[in-house]
Amino acid sequence: MVVKGLARRFIPIFVALVAVCGLPARAQIAGVLRGRVVLERTGEPLHHAVVLIVELSRHTETDEDGRYEFTNVPPGTYSVVAHLHPLADARRTVEVPGGGVAELDFQMAIAPVHEEITVTASGREQTTLEAFQAVTSRELLDLVPRSASSLGEVLDGETGVAKRSYGPGSSRPVIRGFDGDRVLILEDGLPTGTLSSQSGDHGEPVNVAAVERVEVVRGPATLLYGTNALGGVVNVITGHHQIHRHAHEGVRGFLTASAGRNNALGGASAGLEVGRGRWLLSGAAGGLRTGDYRTPLGPVANSHTGLRSGSGSVARYGSHAFFHAGYGLHAGRYGVPPIPMPAHAWEHGDEQLAQQHGRGDHDEAVDLEFRRHNAHLVTGLRSAGSPFEQFTLHMNYTDWKHRELVGEALGTEFLNRQLAWRGVFEQRPQAHCKGSLGFSGLRRSYRIRGQEQLTPPVTQWALAGFGLEEFSLGAVRLQLGGRIETNRYYPQGRIARSFTGFSGSAGAILPMGSRSFLLASFSHSYRAPAIEELYNYGPHHGNLAFEIGNPDLGRERGLGLELAWRLRTSRLRGELHGFAYRLDDYVYLAPTGHVEHGLTEAKYVQGGSRYLGVEARLEAALRADVWLKLGFDAVDAQLRSTRQPLPRIPPARGRIGLDARWKGFHARPELLLAAPQSQLYVYETRTAGYAALNLGFGYLWAQSHMLHSFSATVFNATDRLYRNHVSLIKEHAAEVGRGVRLDYTIRFF
Repeated sequence: MVVKGLARRFIPIFVALVAVCGLPARAQIAGVLRGRVVLERTGEPLHHAVVLIVELSRHTETDEDGRYEFTNVPPGTYSVVAHLHPLADARRTVEVPGGGVAELDFQMAIAPVHEEITVTASGREQTTLEAFQAVTSRELLDLVPRSASSLGEVLDGETGVAKRSYGPGSSRPVIRGFDGDRVLILEDGLPTGTLSSQSGDHGEPVNVAAVERVEVVRGPATLLYGTNALGGVVNVITGHHQIHRHAHEGVRGFLTASAGRNNALGGASAGLEVGRGRWLLSGAAGGLRTGDYRTPLGPVANSHTGLRSGSGSVARYGSHAFFHAGYGLHAGRYGVPPIPMPAHAWEHGDEQLAQQHGRGDHDEAVDLEFRRHNAHLVTGLRSAGSPFEQFTLHMNYTDWKHRELVGEALGTEFLNRQLAWRGVFEQRPQAHCKGSLGFSGLRRSYRIRGQEQLTPPVTQWALAGFGLEEFSLGAVRLQLGGRIETNRYYPQGRIARSFTGFSGSAGAILPMGSRSFLLASFSHSYRAPAIEELYNYGPHHGNLAFEIGNPDLGRERGLGLELAWRLRTSRLRGELHGFAYRLDDYVYLAPTGHVEHGLTEAKYVQGGSRYLGVEARLEAALRADVWLKLGFDAVDAQLRSTRQPLPRIPPARGRIGLDARWKGFHARPELLLAAPQSQLYVYETRTAGYAALNLGFGYLWAQSHMLHSFSATVFNATDRLYRNHVSLIKEHAAEVGRGVRLDYTIRFF
């Protein structure tokens, strides 16, 4: 009844606002904005630099001569950003006269700080300064020195992001303390179709050395992407064309190579994009492997990883219609470090079962072998006269399979086939508002075969409608959004369940002078229980529990409040976010105190919970070419009724670093700090605090059509022994010891 009431109130209001926004603006003679982008050091033109009109969310690229042009620009004053990572972004203000031409040129140089660009937060490209949510965006040259075979390893240490792991190959991002089905992993805006949310030893494989960008939206992102985005979204953007859907002549591409000591790392990736007329062909391929990694205590057995990937696509961008179709393959194998079975496993007579699953002291190593086929299609229409300037339909089919191997014998096989789609109507930006309406859906077929068959075969359907609208009232910006979604599960031989709920949000950004902003947002969210929460029954070694699902679970409901302050000046950049979430009918695993098959028995139950946290980043110029970089995040999460801390919540963490530049050379020392974690769930153990030192060095050579980047990293330079509280096997496997890594990247455009 509450959901229906909220929906009844929201839908008419939102439709009315969209109608008002869609009304044609008062007749005005549009103007033109044009200019040139060059390299500051030499004056050479920069090809394929992105130029963005912030208020209109309109972007274009420079041509061979570094020139750009926007036509049909409503008269007014705009902030314009020129962006070509890793060069410093230039942000300038310009006034476009009605019926006239405004000229705005940019000079770009190598610099320690950059403007971050996101497309995930609102569905339109914008800077993270203007986003209503907390966003971190990392591009190829940032990602290559961190590249690993699973996503959690890559993003660990970003503000608000930790890694859950059962070894390097199985890591997954934890955002603001939320894990599993409350953090949504996307590829080009649609779910990846992997099974990493369901188990601690299931990985989220990604070859970030062959992608364009990775964006992390922290906080509820349920409006655009789905009910299981309560904690946040990680969106892997595979190519430039996934953001800039237009024809461009010429060739662009990249080549990366990596090698390292400690874990015998080696990898290489390459990509090529060729445009001719309205057509675009692209392809990328690569791989990465590591051996067992070493800690200050010695090597961690069976911690090797391996990943290989390849993709190709064809696209045509016409003046009124476009399409992009492609196929990708990810495959690989990683080891699961063995941990001793508890003594009570043998006492309960489960020696044979323990040996079957490879979890005992004397068993063969357990590896996970995975394969992901992925086919996608993006197509759309553009209209010059309609209130909606563009309709885009995204479709993605994923066939995921992974096998748990004991030695070379098959233990359990997991299969997941998923078709996801998302359609978006983008409103033509007006001087006072912009937004979008859309629908999305998913059909999923999930089954398990073999020894660890926890659930029956399940078919899942999801359907949703959503809208997001942004208004400008002078200098104040407001955002209003909502989503209605239904999820249905059809398990073989079990009772089917369906869940329908409403999620909504409202936010405001208020200027505090010309360089700083205050942000406030409120959200109401809903989440349907996951398949494993409803139907799991049996020993689940990946979560170190004998799990008992509950088919009678209800939907989760949450309220969220976030307050933030952001600052941008020529010598100071900072942001401070505070957040609070109150969740009703929160689903969690509650240990019963019994032992089944050598594992602690735990049931999925519901109760009230709350999350409180803070995140901060500060970048300050000590000199024009030396910047101090600071970061901090902390979260406290507990059950409301008992004040029992929730499991595997990251400790308070901080970062202190420098980025010093001289011509093309740079040095980046960084000290990572973590407090002890003494807020413990049932059967959890305390994790000591630590300080780990990383040293980075590199050289960047920028030319008109090419960038060369060389980097060397000494990680954990003091060989500090420390453990990750969010790791399921922290007591048996410490984090990596001292090592060296070398990387080279070339980008041509």
